[in-house]
Amino acid sequence: MAAFAHCFLLVFGQLAVGGFFALGRLPFHDIERGFYKSSGAVFLASGLCISVGELSLLWRPHGPGGPHPAEAVLWTVFALAAAVYVASLWGDPYRRRARAYLATLTAGTLALIVSAVGFSPAPGWSLEWGLYPASSLVSALLLGATASGMLLGHWYLIDVGMPLAPFVHVWRLYRTSLVVQLVTLMLSLVLLHLGGGSATAAALGDLWHEHRALLWTRLGLGPLPALGLAWMIWRTLQIPQTMAATGLFYVAVLTSVVGEFLGRFLLYRTSLPL
Repeated sequence: MAAFAHCFLLVFGQLAVGGFFALGRLPFHDIERGFYKSSGAVFLASGLCISVGELSLLWRPHGPGGPHPAEAVLWTVFALAAAVYVASLWGDPYRRRARAYLATLTAGTLALIVSAVGFSPAPGWSLEWGLYPASSLVSALLLGATASGMLLGHWYLIDVGMPLAPFVHVWRLYRTSLVVQLVTLMLSLVLLHLGGGSATAAALGDLWHEHRALLWTRLGLGPLPALGLAWMIWRTLQIPQTMAATGLFYVAVLTSVVGEFLGRFLLYRTSLPL
């Protein structure tokens, strides 16, 4: 039970880290502060979910596969730093905001890396210790870019005079994250087949014999249809029609979240970073 919850809690952490990263890629002075306040609160809530969940699993263990104490500490530090950053959006404490944002990204990245390495079946330094964090960070980037695109699209309903450039910028981040995730998934499978340890080889055998349909479902409901959505969003922004693009980002959020939950289910069943 602990291993199952541990895998799925990771989605909340990836959304939070990726969301704060995506906010930092947008032009801060070209968008009303209210967008950063509301979006930051959403990502903070996601960060609090994984922090509280990890602490609950740590202090009330329900079996093997739970988080390492270092994970719970890092996620708690991340949530605290994110809370300071979100609070700094009220007023103009420039230095505190910059330091809190840097601390948020640093703690979140470290937490994702430590969490990802903890799922690796390979002992010590190995190929898996590089591929697992890479896959986790790419998933965070995709979730953050998709959610930020949807949230930014809503803001065009409030600030009708806002330039289109920020929306195009977040769309490019979304498109790039999709391509990077597909490349990472394919490379991970190839590299794990070629250089993975004995435990990884056994997991790959289990994947192709027992969970092959789940893998195709993960791809068919996640990144593959999202590529079509990315093209549709781009064509819609060329009109430009921000309301329609926001609706498409709604669908993109669904594909990304469903795809990542299926990926974490694969992680739970096979211990592979897919």
